[in-house]
Amino acid sequence: MGILDSKVVLITGTGGGMGRVAAQVFAREGAKIIGVEIQADANEETAGLVRRAGGAMTSIAPVDLTDPDQVRRMAEDAAAAYDGLDVVYNNAALQRFGPMPDFSVDDWRATVAGELDIPFFVSKYTWPHLVRRGGGVIINVASEAGMIAGTTPPMVAHTAANAGVIGMTRQLALEGAAHGIRAVAISPGPVLTPASDRDLGDNQAMRDAITSKTLLKRFAQPEEIVELAAFLASDRASFITGANYAVDGGASAW
Repeated sequence: MGILDSKVVLITGTGGGMGRVAAQVFAREGAKIIGVEIQADANEETAGLVRRAGGAMTSIAPVDLTDPDQVRRMAEDAAAAYDGLDVVYNNAALQRFGPMPDFSVDDWRATVAGELDIPFFVSKYTWPHLVRRGGGVIINVASEAGMIAGTTPPMVAHTAANAGVIGMTRQLALEGAAHGIRAVAISPGPVLTPASDRDLGDNQAMRDAITSKTLLKRFAQPEEIVELAAFLASDRASFITGANYAVDGGASAW
């Protein structure tokens, strides 16, 4: 038996990276997965991986999560897939980086939309389904950038948006308590996904610069973030709400 047996879990951004790993880990723990993604082919590939491992996953794609109308329709479809929702895992995000004062207004707005609007829209439109279920869990993936500044790369919008995600999580916990809804944030440090590994290539200087603030001097693997999320989504974490968990290799400790 898994720690998420009988849970219905909506995960955003399941086309690759941490979202794909989340779908696999949560399914391994017994959850039924609804995976939401803008890239339909990539999402179906994830669903195939989950199903071949013996899990259950429904793909809803393509969905532009920055469009509230599309998110509202997605939430209805997600709730219908397995007759309700127990967990909402806000993993998807889009961000841009650059230094002040050259960081453009368009880049600022795109990052706020991609990192703060998305979890708000998804939480807003899935909220009634969690209430009807008698409660549930919202897990927001934020970032260490919501707690500390960073130089590599410059990240003014990224820091602001993720501080917003952490603050929003506390408010969701406050408002959700009366409905049996818990809300928790996870703030990863640098994570080495297939995409980031490809983008960094053999640039060891950049890799070292990114990990230099961590005490462990390395990237996290996606599983090191997602395993915590699976626990927080489970009934074993039933007294945890309103908290932000830094999984950053010690970067926020100094």
